[in-house]
Amino acid sequence: MGIRLSPVGVGVLCLLGLGVLYHLYSGVISNRLAAFRQRRNVDLRDLLALSVEAAVLGGKEVKRVREENGLQEKSKGKTREGADDPLTMGDLESHRKMYNIMRNTFPDITVNSEEHDQVVDETLLWSRIIPSDIAEKITDQNEVPAESVTVWIDPLDATKEYTESLLKYVTTMVCVAVEGKPVIGVIHQPFNDFTAWALVGQEHVANVHARSSYSITPPKVIVSRSHSGQVKNYVQEAFGNSTTVVEAGGAGYKVLSLLDLPTGEFMEQADIYVHITFIKKWDICAGDALLRALGGHMTTLKGEAIEYSDTPLNKGGLVASVGVDHKDVLEKLPPWDPEKH
Repeated sequence: MGIRLSPVGVGVLCLLGLGVLYHLYSGVISNRLAAFRQRRNVDLRDLLALSVEAAVLGGKEVKRVREENGLQEKSKGKTREGADDPLTMGDLESHRKMYNIMRNTFPDITVNSEEHDQVVDETLLWSRIIPSDIAEKITDQNEVPAESVTVWIDPLDATKEYTESLLKYVTTMVCVAVEGKPVIGVIHQPFNDFTAWALVGQEHVANVHARSSYSITPPKVIVSRSHSGQVKNYVQEAFGNSTTVVEAGGAGYKVLSLLDLPTGEFMEQADIYVHITFIKKWDICAGDALLRALGGHMTTLKGEAIEYSDTPLNKGGLVASVGVDHKDVLEKLPPWDPEKH
């Protein structure tokens, strides 16, 4: 007599077999998937070239909107200092270019922008061109895990000055942070057609330089135009009444004022940059990276390093310097709590 197998029984045995296999191999499969995810690396030289291209692309939009007088200005509200926080089509059009080209090229990285917009342009992709000055200075690959990268973009720094046609203060900026530390900084001046860039690493490389000399006895200190009264008193209490205080717009411009630039005739020069109220990280991250690459420093007023992978708000104020003893500068600063002002 032949043995007839029950279809139900066969099905049950198959399911049991699959269950055993799943328990035996699920760990192996998940480990292999995790390893695959970890292999999603990005090269810092590529990110630097992309950051330069994004900043220049955004700058072209900023310049075009200003020249066409198509600002369509409106207010996002009031700043902590009580000034209007303007938004223009220059901000938005620059954001759309810069944000989309970064996300389309490297979709696994985190990109934080000052502006927010629903316009998606999937056609924007990095040209894959490494500028010659970057290729000459950076010859080796330096890959980092994509999940460790946070990009901060400021599509239009100094918007208030932009609306007032004080165009020398205007910049577009891109910063790449790895594990919260700024390693790539790009500050583009669209109305001077100049781009400063730097990569922090074992060999700091940049296309800009610190000046040959600085002074802190007393220094020339550059500060924000929006709250110059308070900060002037603070700075003169620290360094003396003979201290020169330079008022300027844009955090990017203020960092560049500390450096030796080929566009120097368009720039004020300062020895130290001080800010005593809250400031957003897309305003300062690129400058922080530039100064680090040149051996300089950007810290809170208490001397703490600023972390660039979490909340966008830096509540500790800042002091930035290069070519001077940063610790000495910090020791001269009087106590100040930005959260109380």
